[in-house]
Amino acid sequence: MAEVQHSIKVAARLSGLTTHVIRVWEKRYDAVSPDRTDTNRRLYSKEEIERLNLLRLATEAGHSIGNIARLPAEQLRKLVEELPPAKTPTHTASARSVDEVVEAAVNATRNLNATELEDILGRAAVMHGQHGLLENVISPFAVKIGDLWREGVITAAHEHFASVLVRSFLIRNSRPYALNGNTPTLVVGTPAGQLHEIGAVMVAAAANDMGWRVVYLGASLPAMEIAGAAIQNKARAVALSIVFPGDDPNLAAELEILRTLLPEEMGLIAGGRAAESYKPTLQKIGALHANELRELYPILERLRMPVG
Repeated sequence: MAEVQHSIKVAARLSGLTTHVIRVWEKRYDAVSPDRTDTNRRLYSKEEIERLNLLRLATEAGHSIGNIARLPAEQLRKLVEELPPAKTPTHTASARSVDEVVEAAVNATRNLNATELEDILGRAAVMHGQHGLLENVISPFAVKIGDLWREGVITAAHEHFASVLVRSFLIRNSRPYALNGNTPTLVVGTPAGQLHEIGAVMVAAAANDMGWRVVYLGASLPAMEIAGAAIQNKARAVALSIVFPGDDPNLAAELEILRTLLPEEMGLIAGGRAAESYKPTLQKIGALHANELRELYPILERLRMPVG
């Protein structure tokens, strides 16, 4: 998968700089080295946009661009992390607290404003990285959207809007890996009756970030179809997101059928807000249970190692 690159306009929006400043910093200080198209248009990688954002934060705190422009990325991160609180800019969107970012994302969803939501996610990705974006922003955002839907504050259309946009954003900005015959495959989806897929989208993104080959199936699939996809792709494991409802009388049977259809050595992972309601069944079929996204990472790490 080719690395996603962005125009200078997008780089400016995500970094909080103007296109003029970016050009000056590049030409005068060699702060970044973007690729060029055949027509000589600049293309910026995710790493370069992060670098521009770090440079902006440092210069706003008083550092001279001439002194820091060529510092390695790790030194820049450390420099920004060590800024005194009084000097850390707090008026820009990129410096907002996580709670404010999540609330802004929720408001964009209420308004069905795709441009605004993508911009919020883009800035958060630059500030937190893929791992931090998933745990600190998208995970609480998904919980909030689910709560508002259950309370009747937003409609199913809003929830679907958020799921589709988050999935599209994460796919476009996923880290490319060179896959080979030894790369483990994870099949991700939601079982029949589970229509909410933001959780499954996050699992797919987290697995991709850890170097798995991900086959994403989407929402509400029968056990037979999930098993068929897993067997066809010789998956190392299947991951299911169970968010709502927590009292589906048919789901326990679906989970048991799925386990019988899957090869014995193939792992089965279940998580999501409603998964706890089906804990007896999950224990019965030997499924690995992840209550939160952070609990998924060690499970995926263990399953990367082939059995035997």
